[in-house]
Amino acid sequence: MSLELPTTGDPRDSDLVRAARGLPVRRTPVWFMRQAGRSLPEYRAIREGTSMLQACRTPDLVTEITLQPVRRHGVDAAIFFSDIVVPLQAAGVDVQIVPGVGPVVANPIRTAADVAALPSLQPDAVEDIATSVRQITAELGGVPLIGFAGAPFTLASYLIEGGPSKNHEHTKALMAGAPEVWNALCAKLADISGTFLRVQASAGASAVQLFDSWVGALSLPDYLRHVQPHSAAALAAVADLDIPRIHFGVGTGELLAAMGQAGADVVGVDFRVPLDVAAERLGDAYAVQGNLDPALLFAPWEALQPVIADILTRGKSAPGHIFNLGHGVLPDTDPEVLTRVVEEVHASSANGQNSVN
Repeated sequence: MSLELPTTGDPRDSDLVRAARGLPVRRTPVWFMRQAGRSLPEYRAIREGTSMLQACRTPDLVTEITLQPVRRHGVDAAIFFSDIVVPLQAAGVDVQIVPGVGPVVANPIRTAADVAALPSLQPDAVEDIATSVRQITAELGGVPLIGFAGAPFTLASYLIEGGPSKNHEHTKALMAGAPEVWNALCAKLADISGTFLRVQASAGASAVQLFDSWVGALSLPDYLRHVQPHSAAALAAVADLDIPRIHFGVGTGELLAAMGQAGADVVGVDFRVPLDVAAERLGDAYAVQGNLDPALLFAPWEALQPVIADILTRGKSAPGHIFNLGHGVLPDTDPEVLTRVVEEVHASSANGQNSVN
C-alpha cells in the first residue's frame, strides 16, 4: 500500500503539533518509533550494501527512508532517519554501529582527561543533516517532521561502557565516584545533543524528541541529581524556536514527572505504565505519547483492537495524546499491521471528545 503525501497545509497546524500543545485535534495523531527502517522491505532494499552511519549521512538516502513509512502507513508525522551516535561521530568520536551489537566506542571515556579531549559539535559539521531535513520537509508538505537526538545519560553510557550495557556499572561508578568528571562529560554531551536538535529544528523540523533509552536504570534521586539538569540543557537549545519538545525513555515510570520538568511539552510513556496513570503522575502540564506494547503487534487483530481502544480512552486523561508504541517497532513486525493500526486509531478517534468540531 502506498499513500500520496499531502502537498498542502501547515505542519504547525497538524494534529501532531496541536496534540503536543494540548490543543483540540481532528483525530488522534499516530506515528511509531523506529517506523523508518527495519520492518519495511523497501528500507532493507535501499539500505543493502550501505552501513548505518553512511546511510545516516547521505541526504538522498535519509530523505527516502524517512518518507517511506509516511507513504506506506499514512502516519501523522515523519521521524528523521538517523541514529543517536551520529552527532558523536560528526564531532570526531571513533564510534561504529556493529550489526547485532549496536554502537561500539573504540576508546571509552573514563577520566577527566578523556572528557577534556571530547570534541564539541559545530553546526557546519552536520550540514548534511540540515540538507536532509530541508529535502524531507519539502516533500512532506503539511506532514510534520520530528527531529531527534540522544539524551546525555544514554550517550554517556555508550561512551563510558564502550557499547551497550545491561548494568551500566562503569557509568554508575563514574557518576557516584567522580561527579565532577560525570558533570563535565554530560555538559559536553548536552551541548552536542542540543546542537544536533537545533540544526534539525532550524532546517524545518516541526517538533523534536530527546531519546533517553537507558535512563530507566536510575533511581529518581540519582536522575534528579545527576541527569535532569543535563537533559534540561539539551532541550533548552531549542526553547526559543517555538516547537514542541518530546522526551522519551524506557522503564521510566518513576521518572515521568521529572522528565517532563526537564523541559518537555510531551512525555513519552513506555508500555509498562497505563496512560491514565502516567497522566496522573504528570498532572495536567504535559501531553503524553504512547504506548502500545510493540510485541502486541504480533497478536491476532481481535486481541489487538481492544488494546488500541483502551489506550485511546486512557490517553484522554492528558491534555493531549499522540498515539505511539511503548518502544520501537520490532524488526519482524508485519508492515500491514502497522498500517491497520493507523487506520484504526484514525477511525476510532475522529469523533472523540478532543476532536475539533
